[in-house]
Amino acid sequence: MDFPIRKIVHIDMDAFFASVEQLDNPELRGKPIAVGGGSERGVVAAASYEARPFGVRSAMSGRQAKKLCPELIFVPSNGARYREVSGQIREIFHQYTDLVEPLSLDEAYLDVTQNKKGMISATQIAEEIREKIQAKTKLTASAGISINKFLAKVASDYNKPNGQKTIPPEEVLSFLEVLDIRKFHGIGKVTADKMYRLGIYTGADLKKRSLDALTEKFGKSGGYYYHVVRGIHTSEVKPTRIAKSVGAERTFTKNLSSEIYMEERLQEIVAALQKRMGKKKVAGKTVTLKIKYADFVTQTRSKTIPFYISDGSLILEEAKKLLYQEKLQDSVRLLGVSLSNFKSEKQQQSPPMEEQLKLLF
Repeated sequence: MDFPIRKIVHIDMDAFFASVEQLDNPELRGKPIAVGGGSERGVVAAASYEARPFGVRSAMSGRQAKKLCPELIFVPSNGARYREVSGQIREIFHQYTDLVEPLSLDEAYLDVTQNKKGMISATQIAEEIREKIQAKTKLTASAGISINKFLAKVASDYNKPNGQKTIPPEEVLSFLEVLDIRKFHGIGKVTADKMYRLGIYTGADLKKRSLDALTEKFGKSGGYYYHVVRGIHTSEVKPTRIAKSVGAERTFTKNLSSEIYMEERLQEIVAALQKRMGKKKVAGKTVTLKIKYADFVTQTRSKTIPFYISDGSLILEEAKKLLYQEKLQDSVRLLGVSLSNFKSEKQQQSPPMEEQLKLLF
């Protein structure tokens, strides 16, 4: 393999929010619960493993979740508690490496190529981390271990919950060839359905397609698919992730059908956005308007301007233009505004890897 080979661990907590609630409330253990979604227009933030066989998933409306699982118990979200437990977990990560890239409160990448314990086996490191998490928090985690972030992410889903999988260098290509393309990280349902229609069902099928053919069918993503099916993913674990965008959004108690009323709400949303931007001290060129319709279909409209902005009035002006850019498809239940395309900053460079590594996984 003529690309960087690292030892990457992806740790993913099992049904994190729901598991914390069941830990703190013994009466909920063994029962189907949903975090969030209990209000009239609420959306499920997380579902316990007992609820998932009924089809209950995150981002689903609470109303739909209740139809699928009449016995479902809704629990309000407790962000402060989740952050507390997440902090305990990250302390364990840093016992092994400072190259930790959190993706959210409940998952992170760790580069353990060179680690604080001097351990050769990344598999053993993952096992120890999972054991320590369970001992400290009484919660379970799953892990994936491989040569890059893409493969580690795919592997962490393989033996969930409370399991782990290692894909060593010599098994990467054979593993990917038999993998259903729906299991590829970065290929969502819509893309998977499109690939199925094209006769692409497994990694082996995907590997037969040329770079030009995939780019023609899938645009820039075609290059990503072409490389990852060959085990190539060179993205490094970045301990200090630079935010790619800052945004704010609101879900309305009643659907809005008039742009005039939406303009008033946009003012509130942009005011919240400007507060967040002030804390992060950023300015950007791209304004994006997010519109979620009554049927939960989501649409985004973006505009990139030739100069950096951070002033709320300028952002609001661009957001309004996007609102009137085309006719709305339906009444609207949510609006969001975000700013991206920030000024570039110098990123911290990871320490260079030794040329020769003991590739014991």
